[in-house]
Amino acid sequence: MQPGPLNGPVTEADLPTGILLAAGYGRRFDAAGRRNKLLATLPDGKTVAGRSAHTLATSLPGALAVIRPGNAALAAELRGAGCRVLETAAAEAGMGAALAAAVAATPDARGWVVALADMPWLPAKLVRAVALTITTPDAIAAPWRDGRRGHPVGFGSAWREALLRLDGDEGARELLKTQPVMRILTEDEGAFRDVDTPGDLT
Repeated sequence: MQPGPLNGPVTEADLPTGILLAAGYGRRFDAAGRRNKLLATLPDGKTVAGRSAHTLATSLPGALAVIRPGNAALAAELRGAGCRVLETAAAEAGMGAALAAAVAATPDARGWVVALADMPWLPAKLVRAVALTITTPDAIAAPWRDGRRGHPVGFGSAWREALLRLDGDEGARELLKTQPVMRILTEDEGAFRDVDTPGDLT
């Protein structure tokens, strides 16, 4: 039985699984590849990845972060913030491949709420709002403002096979273009703001 107002209160077990995509190369942040933007420090002293992971793990306990192999410092940061970590070579192929790997690693999930590790200003209330909107297996939900889709994006369990077929760096963009998305209207800039360059940190 899927969670919903007619089925009684929603418990943590009813909620989708959080997935944090943290496998990108961040070449716009540092073309030479010497600095990992996810380990860059925000004005409050927290790292980009640490804050993003903490928000997701607090909102959806048991959240899974996906990284490329050989990123021990990033793995430690994500675990310290409360996420489980999936280190996989598949993630080297891009965002879509990383998401597919995370879905494959969570076969019993009731759905997934997919967040990006370079969006540290995402508010926990929006993560929960997306999660609580995934009340049926075929649901897709995301924040929305002025005709623009934000993050995170939630998928019901019926989309498992479609997500498993993702590859490369496109993520679920094409899927979202062809399917109806439940819109969670918001004015919060955190659903649309990410870190691409060092100037974005402040």
